[in-house]
Amino acid sequence: MIRSLDEMVEQVLLLKRLHRVAIAWAHDGNTASAITRAAIAGMVVPVMIGNPVIIKKTFASSGFNEQDLNIIEADDEVAASEKAVSMAANGEVDIVMKGLAGTDKFLRAVMNRDHGIMNHGAVLTYICAMELPAYHKLLFITDPAVIPFPDLDQKLAMVRYALQMTERFGIVKPKIALIGPAEKVSRHFPSSADYAVMCKMADRNQLGNCIMDGPLDIFLACDRNSVAVKKVPTPVNGEADILLFPSLEACNPFYKGLTLFARGEIAGILQGTIKPVVMMSRSESEKSKFYCLALACLMA
Repeated sequence: MIRSLDEMVEQVLLLKRLHRVAIAWAHDGNTASAITRAAIAGMVVPVMIGNPVIIKKTFASSGFNEQDLNIIEADDEVAASEKAVSMAANGEVDIVMKGLAGTDKFLRAVMNRDHGIMNHGAVLTYICAMELPAYHKLLFITDPAVIPFPDLDQKLAMVRYALQMTERFGIVKPKIALIGPAEKVSRHFPSSADYAVMCKMADRNQLGNCIMDGPLDIFLACDRNSVAVKKVPTPVNGEADILLFPSLEACNPFYKGLTLFARGEIAGILQGTIKPVVMMSRSESEKSKFYCLALACLMA
C-alpha cells in the first residue's frame, strides 16, 4: 500500500513510462518548476502552450534547457486551453495540465460538448490525496473544486471515482466517511438523507469493496480517541481513508485550511475525463503541482 506522496512518486518511477503532458498557458513559475522536476525524473515529456517568449523566460529560470522546450504558440489562455484539450482528445498527449489559464476558461474547454474530453455521461468532479503530519496515512478528499452541491447520483459517482483511485494506491477495502456537522441524520442537513441511502447501498455491496458510514463529523472520521470518548459505534472508527463532503463550500475551505495551516501536501486530479487532467490553483506550491503530475501519471 502506498502510504505517502513520495511513495506514490516512487511507484510511478517504477512504471518506467514517459507521459506526454500538454500545459495550457504555461507561464507561471511553480508549474514550470514542477514540470521541470517531473521531466528530469523521467516521468513526463512536456508540451508548453502559450506565448513562446514568456514560456522561454519562465522555464529558463526553472532550469529547463531551452533546446529541449516543445512550445506551441497560442494567442490567449482560451486558445491554449482548447489546444491542450484537443491534443488529449486526439491522443497526442496522455495528460492535460492547467498552467496560468483561468479555471473557468480551462474547464469550459475540458467540458466542451463537441471538442472536450469528458467521458460520455460522466460526472466531472475532483479528488485529491492529502498527506498530513498529524494523520497516519494518506487521506483522500472529494470534492473541493467542481460540484457546488452534489446530488445523490453525483455523490455516488464521487465514491466510485475515489474507489478507483484508492485501488491504484493499493488500499484493498477503504473506509469512507460521509462528512457532516454531526453523526445524526437531520432534516436540517439535506445531505444526510443521501448518506442514509448510500450507506444502505454500501451494506449491499452495490458500491464496491468498501466500508462506509455517515453522517460523521471529522473527529469520528479521523480520530480513534474521539470515537471512544463520544461512544458512537461506527465501522470507520476514526480511520477514514476517504472523506466525502456535502458541498464544495464545506470541502474547499477544509482542504485549503489543511494546506495552509497544517502543512498538508496534496495530489489531485479531475475525474470523469478520458485522460487525467491536472487542475490546481495558481497559488499552489511547486511541490504540490509535482505531486499532482505524479498522480496523473499513476492514473493514466
